[in-house]
Parts: sequence; C-alpha cells; structure tokens
Amino acid sequence: MWLKKFVTVLILQFFGFITAQSSPDFYILSDKAFQKLYQNPDDCINYSLSILNSDKNIEHKIVLRNIISQAYAMKGDYLQSASTASHKEDASENETLSYFVQTFIDYNLADQYQNLDLYNQSQKIISNLLSDSKLLKNEDQKIRITVAKLYQLQALNLGINRNLTTALENLDKSDQYIDNHNEENKIIGFENKIFRSAYLLRQNHLPEARQTIENVILSLEKEENQPYLSALAYENYSRYYFQKGDYTAANYQLEKALSKVEKLPFNPLKARIYESLSKNYLALHNDEKYHDYNKLYIDLKTKIDASTKEGIRYIVKLAENSQNKSIEFQKQNQFKRFWILTLTILLVIIGLIIYFLILKNKNKELKKQFEFFEKQKKREKIIPDNIQVSKEKNDLCINKNIEKDSNKISKEKECEILQKLEEWEQSDQYLSKSMSLSMLSAQMGVNTKYLSEVINNNKGKNFNGYINDLRINHIAHLLKTDSTYLNYKVSYLAEYSGFSSHSAFTTIFKSVTGMSPNAYIQEISKSRTS
Repeated sequence: MWLKKFVTVLILQFFGFITAQSSPDFYILSDKAFQKLYQNPDDCINYSLSILNSDKNIEHKIVLRNIISQAYAMKGDYLQSASTASHKEDASENETLSYFVQTFIDYNLADQYQNLDLYNQSQKIISNLLSDSKLLKNEDQKIRITVAKLYQLQALNLGINRNLTTALENLDKSDQYIDNHNEENKIIGFENKIFRSAYLLRQNHLPEARQTIENVILSLEKEENQPYLSALAYENYSRYYFQKGDYTAANYQLEKALSKVEKLPFNPLKARIYESLSKNYLALHNDEKYHDYNKLYIDLKTKIDASTKEGIRYIVKLAENSQNKSIEFQKQNQFKRFWILTLTILLVIIGLIIYFLILKNKNKELKKQFEFFEKQKKREKIIPDNIQVSKEKNDLCINKNIEKDSNKISKEKECEILQKLEEWEQSDQYLSKSMSLSMLSAQMGVNTKYLSEVINNNKGKNFNGYINDLRINHIAHLLKTDSTYLNYKVSYLAEYSGFSSHSAFTTIFKSVTGMSPNAYIQEISKSRTS
C-alpha cells in the first residue's frame, strides 16, 4: 500500500512539473524552430510540425503556425504561407487569446501583406499597432521581440517607398527592443544591420555601408550554420562593389552568397542573387554566363510570381471570410473596399499591357524626336523642384471651385489621387514587370475606376501608355546622363525598364521618342564626342 501511494505521489509531482515547465520549455523549442527557419526552411517546417502535433495549447499552435508560414514565405511559396498563417485553431467560445497573441496575429497579417507587395495595407496595420503605448511599454520579452519585428517591417515598407532616413530610424527603434537572450533576438539584430547597410548604400554613404556589412560578415563567420543570413550579407556586400563599378569583386561576393544557399530552398533570395550575377556578367560582356544566370533568374522568378498571384487570391478569400472579425487595425468598410479592389485585380490582370502604335510616317517621327528632346531638357530643369511644384499643383487643384458632376469623381478625390501619382513617380516602382493598374490601385488604396479616370484625364493617355512613357523617359534619361548604359545591349535595357520582351521595348521606345533604341544611343554617343 505504501508503495502505491509513493508511486502516485511521484506521478502527480511529475505531471505537475511538466505543467509548470510547459510554457518556458515551449519557448525554448519555438526559439529553436525560429533558428532552423534561417538554416533550412524544410527542416524548420518538419520540426515545427512535430511540436505542433503534440501541443494542445491554442496560443502555442498560433506561434508555431506563424513560424511555418514564414518558412514557406522564405521558400517563395506564398500561397502555402498565407494558408498556414490563416489556419483557425479549435477553441471554445469562452477561451480568449492573450494580448501577446492578439498582437502577434496582427503582425503576421502585416507580414503577409508585405510579402505580397501590398505595402500600404501592411503599413496601416503596423502604424495602428505601434500607436498603442501599452504595447511599446510592455516589458514581456515575447511582446518586445514582436515590437522589434514591427519596427523592422515598417523600415522595409519605408525602404520600398524610398523614405530611407525614416527607415533607418525605425531600424534603430527595432534594435532598442532586442537583446541577445535567445537566437530570435540575435537573428533580428543581424537582419537590422544588413538592412541598415543596404539603406546607407542607397544614400551613397559608401564607407559607412561597407564598414557595417563587413562587421556583420565577420560576426556571422563566428556563428554556426547561418546560411541565409550569410548569403544575405554577401549579396548586400556585392551591391557595394556594383555601385563602385567593380563588377568582378561584386561577382566574387555573389558567388560566396550563392554557395551558402544554392542547395537550400531559399528561392526568393536565390532569385535576387541570380539576377545580380546576370547583371554583373552583362556589364563584364560575358554573354555566356549572363544568359545562364538570367535563365535561372527568369525560371525561378516566374514560379515565385505565380505563387504571389495565388497568394493574393487566397488572401482575398481570407479577407472575405474574416470581414466580421474584430481586428483593431481594420474597420468593416475599409475591409469591404479592399475585398472589392482585390477582386478587381483578379478580373483585369489578364489584359493590362497594351503597347503604343508605331508612328505612321517619317515626318511624324522627326517631329516626335524633336518634342522628346525638348521634354528631356525641360525634365532636367524641373526635377530639382519636382516635389515643391507637385505640392503647389495640388494646392491649386484643391482651391479650384468647380461645379461637381454627380456621375464623376469629386475634384478633391481627383487631387488626392494626382498627389499620390506624383509621389509614386519618384519611386521608380513603375520599372517592375508586375506593375499593373490593379496593383497600383491596391498599393494606393484607391478605386481602380477612379485611378484610370484620373490618368486618362490628366496624363492624356490610358494606364499602359502612362507607365510605358515613364519607363521610356527613365531609361532615356539614364542613357543620356550615365555613359555606362550606352554599353548595354538593348535586351538588357528592355529587361531593366520592366518590358517583357526586346521587341515590345523597341516598339514602344520608338513610339515615344520617334527613333529606335539603337538610333537614340548613336545620337547620344555622337553628342558626347562632338
């Protein structure tokens, strides 16, 4: 009898010990899962699933599914990433989620939007969360690392929009919320340093950018098994050499980066490395390697773009099913507008690219050439005061007292859209191949019909004509001001400008400038030698 009682006591103490240790033990395991995320996404998924299947805690499951979702995103499988992140756990009606997990869920949604290039939607969620003083002052380690991720994500969104100074400030804020008490904190710290170097480089602070990235590389060499971060650091280092025109040194760093992840499924990062290698070899006139890496890039980018579109479709359905949920950052009317806009993307995305017609006769071509060169001269004079001029135009627009037509867009809305277009034209995002009327409307948060109407009325052309005009003016300006581009093949100029083919680029270039790309390059070359 005494033996039975003794065993019973031991069993109760044992299970009591497990219960007491379940929470800290779980966060040790989840930290290890996060570490595996940067070592091999497939291993991370398998490891996290093994914990997920044996853990009954709802909040633990949410954290694990977020890690698995990030692993799929790092593989470039955005559909599976969105599907995993949105999985609903079984919970009783009376069960409420902790403040940390509610914040964590909102962060995860912002991260999903960022992965799908819907930066404005991502930024709205982040801004709402970071306006909560309770969140920023919370001393819970789990919440602090989530705040660090939010500031980092906000920095990435700002970097996309070329607001580099504020992006750097947000990286500094992110650093204030991390320490070295676990692997997740250390990894976020490394990422912040790599992103900081990239933004310094884009601000032309070359010595500071180089010092920052070299320190990161030295630190990572002391760490065990950090292929993703090492590859990301070397890829960033290559951009320093590319900016200095040392393409051989840039390729050396890129080969190091590729060696770290070539056999691992970090597909978006590998696509960036392939793209950079192809550009460098093109600059070095090594056509064979250029075509090899360019093919690898195109094949991988095509798969990733297809997955991105599937991810957008899925998140539309997710938004539709979740519109009645009480998410702090999103009101019901905003949610419905996003749903309608995103559905519009799916309906019109097939027929977005329409090319300008080739000019009918030589006289018109000569006239267009003259007009184009005149515009180029004016453009060079206007660029320094572009922002102020844009603001003044907008102020004048708002102050005009024009009678409204109930069937048309209001004048105030038209002015607001024009202001956003002026700001967007400074970002060079129109060079992206995937840019479309629907994508632009989603990023700006405006109705597609209104955006199309404003472009037609104020730019004198439809969306396709408008974006192609921006692209051609951009590459023509680079050819005129940077002699490096005169040595590139037309196929590279087409790829750089966001065109799907050499022939399309040539056709539209001639329709805008009145001459072929080769003729334009010859004209610029003559003017430089004369």
